[in-house]
Amino acid sequence: MFNLKRSVVLLVIVGFILGFSGSVLAADATKDDGKININTATAEELTQLIGVGEKTAAKIIQYREEVGLFKSVADLEQIKGIGPKIMADNLDKMTI
Repeated sequence: MFNLKRSVVLLVIVGFILGFSGSVLAADATKDDGKININTATAEELTQLIGVGEKTAAKIIQYREEVGLFKSVADLEQIKGIGPKIMADNLDKMTI
């Protein structure tokens, strides 16, 4: 009986933590300073960047899913179609 109660309490705590962490990540895509977090932003948020359309936003998300999170904003240049001009136009608008 004691183990059952302990298990239920543990599951409730883990559920709460997982639920809260998901909402924090979603809210963190656009920070208070207006910067777009390239590791958590949706396609719609990414298209707010200058020179980034729907196709490029999809490539960014695909890269995140296949390779992993970006370690720096400069890693965006690994995406075909993102070059120095797009980076320069958006450097002050992005964060990780």
